[in-house]
Amino acid sequence: MWSLREWRRQRILAQHPVASDVWHNVRQHLSILDGLDDAQDKWLRETSILFLQEKHLTPMPGVDLTEEGQLLLAAQAQLPLLNLGDLDWYQGFHEIVLYPDDFISPQRHRDSSGVEHEWEGHHSGEAWQHGPVVLAWPGVLASGGWEGYNLVIHELAHKLDMLNGAANGMPPLHSHMVVSDWTQAMQHAYDHLNHILDHHPDHAPIDPYAAENPAEFFAVTSEYFFSAPDLLNRAYPQVYQQLGLFYRQDPLARLLTLQSEHPEYRAQPLHGQT
Repeated sequence: MWSLREWRRQRILAQHPVASDVWHNVRQHLSILDGLDDAQDKWLRETSILFLQEKHLTPMPGVDLTEEGQLLLAAQAQLPLLNLGDLDWYQGFHEIVLYPDDFISPQRHRDSSGVEHEWEGHHSGEAWQHGPVVLAWPGVLASGGWEGYNLVIHELAHKLDMLNGAANGMPPLHSHMVVSDWTQAMQHAYDHLNHILDHHPDHAPIDPYAAENPAEFFAVTSEYFFSAPDLLNRAYPQVYQQLGLFYRQDPLARLLTLQSEHPEYRAQPLHGQT
């Protein structure tokens, strides 16, 4: 049956082809995409093109935004959506602003006693509930490996979280997921991380920034889920399981397969192992 949406999709793809060598270079930079099969690679390539047509990238002076750079960002943005279907998961924003370095952002917080605090924070990324995503370009370029850092996934996880309103660590769960299982896994891990930071701050199992609030915990653990799944699974296996149900992916299995089949991955042991 003829579909206007599919016709528009194919028209965009035909009008904005990506050369094989350009996509190859993007893939070479993003090792977290290693192990995807041909169908997944094709989906990621096409949806990266569509993403760049739907979202406006605004580079600030000092950001040299090439075609490869745009695709580098888009591919990382689309990876979490790989198995989530055709729903408009990134609805509600149309612009990504790119800064040449970390930026200063006014911050405001009202504490439990009603006192409002204001300060200037240095950030590499922000996601505004009714506004754009803001990214420091060096952070985008530094993302894409298995090192437990991915600025793009972190900030876009906030946008997924905001689909239910203000970011609170609870994205819209699939119908088969059990809300109490999600909240129990996340709360237990969040409390554990805060306890570790209070008593043994040098032994945090994941980035301490995850302890800022439940929204940051979801964003950081999403980041780890795709870029350090071994570390997240070892530290908080129930969180890894819940994120696996939400994203419908198993990056740890993909990483273990890569390590078993490819010498360059065998030469790099899992995080924290010797």
